[in-house]
Amino acid sequence: MKIGYIRVSTEEQNPARQQTLLRELNVDEIFLDKASGKNTDRPELQRMMQYVRRGDTVIVESISRFARNTRDLLELVEQLTAKEVEFVSKKEAIDTTTPTGKFMLTVFAAVAELEREYILQRQREGIAIAKQQGKYTGRKPLPLPDNFEAVVTRWRRGEITAREAMRKTGLKPNTFYRRVHE
Repeated sequence: MKIGYIRVSTEEQNPARQQTLLRELNVDEIFLDKASGKNTDRPELQRMMQYVRRGDTVIVESISRFARNTRDLLELVEQLTAKEVEFVSKKEAIDTTTPTGKFMLTVFAAVAELEREYILQRQREGIAIAKQQGKYTGRKPLPLPDNFEAVVTRWRRGEITAREAMRKTGLKPNTFYRRVHE
């Protein structure tokens, strides 16, 4: 069987281009994730990895749609290979049934990872410049719950545990302690 995998990073992004390509290639089944590619913890990717079996071919539009770093890509392809499943990336013309295809997969994975690192670097630089110009102040803190002061007072007196105070205020540990110390 031909198995197609599609990934878009957000709900707003349109997977139509990838879907059209895979339909033109007559794939039998399509798995679609609307999630970041930063790791392999994606529901449809995991479902596809369980679904494929010996003799299948997984087809993606681009390796960047499958994995964002070399390690993840190579691990996923290794899992497919162990199941005797082929991997094909149309954009990069990679076919893991050949030694050259395996080599090219590694090279393109490294390039995709480098590209992602450049994107993150530019993002960090842009945020730093925006902060210097006073245009970026980060996320505004959520307002404190109405019962925060009363609960913290009880906690400081030893009447309730920190865990109980967090439960009553609905705050997670890091947030609770940070807000207590502010």
